[in-house]
Amino acid sequence: MTDRKIRVRFAPSPTGPLHIGGVRTALYNFLFARHHGGTFILRIEDTDQTRYVDGAEDYIMDSLEWAGIKVDEGVREGGPFAPYRQSDRKEIYHRYADELLRRGDAYYAFDTPEELEKLRQEYESRGETFNYGCTTRMSMCNSLTLPAGDVERRIASGEHFVVRYRMPENEDIHFNDLIRGDIVVNTSTLDDKVLYKSDGMPTYHLANIVDDHLMEISHVIRGEEWLPSLPLHVMLYRSFGWEAPLFAHLPLLLKPTGKGKLSKRDGDKMGFPVFPLYWPYGETASGYREEGYFPEAFVNMLALLGWNPGTEQEIFTMDELIAAFTIDRVGKSGSRFDPDKAKWFNARYFHMKNDEELADLFMPLVKEKGFTPDRATLVRIISLVKERAGFVKDLWHEADFFFVAPESYDPDVVRKRWSADSPRQMGELRGKVASVQPFAPEVLEQSVKEWIVSSGYNTGAILNLFRLLLVGASRGPHLFDIAALIGREETLRRLDEGIRRLSS
Repeated sequence: MTDRKIRVRFAPSPTGPLHIGGVRTALYNFLFARHHGGTFILRIEDTDQTRYVDGAEDYIMDSLEWAGIKVDEGVREGGPFAPYRQSDRKEIYHRYADELLRRGDAYYAFDTPEELEKLRQEYESRGETFNYGCTTRMSMCNSLTLPAGDVERRIASGEHFVVRYRMPENEDIHFNDLIRGDIVVNTSTLDDKVLYKSDGMPTYHLANIVDDHLMEISHVIRGEEWLPSLPLHVMLYRSFGWEAPLFAHLPLLLKPTGKGKLSKRDGDKMGFPVFPLYWPYGETASGYREEGYFPEAFVNMLALLGWNPGTEQEIFTMDELIAAFTIDRVGKSGSRFDPDKAKWFNARYFHMKNDEELADLFMPLVKEKGFTPDRATLVRIISLVKERAGFVKDLWHEADFFFVAPESYDPDVVRKRWSADSPRQMGELRGKVASVQPFAPEVLEQSVKEWIVSSGYNTGAILNLFRLLLVGASRGPHLFDIAALIGREETLRRLDEGIRRLSS
């Protein structure tokens, strides 16, 4: 670990909806900070203004809030190192770019995009890859090859330029990753990355290093897609003479097949979300919240995609995750996303809620359908059907017949159960139901079953027909609970209607 105070950051770019892989990165940072009594920071990295998407910044913050990932310092929260949006900090980066230029660790480059593209094509035609680095920089248009006066004149005239990092030649860079261990990279394999542009905006590489230093970040926990950038970042810390944070690069979230990174296309094809909330802009996308997932279930599912608690425990509250989470139990290899497992987590949380909680969640949906049951009735309905559901939205399918009489009857059940004797038998049943006192499930059940036996009828056949006329199909909880809840009058009405329609 380190003696430094634990300060970690999640630093997304507002270029579109936040992928659940990004939410997992935020979650792991949050859990790590809370486990060690540290601080979790949200920093918006919007240096690439060409890719900025309106609404994305709020979407990121709303997603974390929904998931229960509480930000300590950020754009909305403020904090001692504000501002926390990089475009509001751009004046800061200029002086650090200048410092690297003064040290000789960076240089101005004036090569145009067209010239660079032409070079790339020439290299490709020879089956090679163009790399702007130690083998090519001295043949390019930059402050290493141009006279000083020419460089000054170009800058003063407003000519487009970038500042590139001057990567040392043929030096082994050693660094340690908390998940992947010791890594060695030779600088000759690396290019001279752009750090700063003449429009006054830094690139990610410079801005994130400067901000992490100024915000006193102790650990950088981010996705493995940033691993190739780590050598440059380590070198930048060295150039500035700063103590580098400790790094941990998280494994990818993989497709359900286990091959390749999980994408929106996978979700579209297989019918599951890959974003936490509904994305309303441009090409819209579904979200876990709108699909009916509980935030606790969503977080629990995400936490176990890449982190192993070392026990058989699968259900964790946020406090339990905080207590158990350590970075050394995060794996190196990618984690396969299983949409069925995500549903399983939600079902577990669904069934842990009491009937009153679920009734309160279900009530708005029932009202949308045009019904206003009293709460006690709805709680009773929930108690009868909740074992068959895993989402609040499933409850209507499991309970619709408590509110709506059948509009049709399952043809397979009708074919199997309805016979020439059925109208007479159901008429007799109607008479029995009409006279039962009180109209309670256990009394109704005893009376009906005694009548069936005394009449010499088949119990299964009669009860299946009774259910068919009440529900319209062979589904639902205990038959006599259904009848008692909808009441004597409605039970008789459904019997009358079913006998009339099926007899005709």
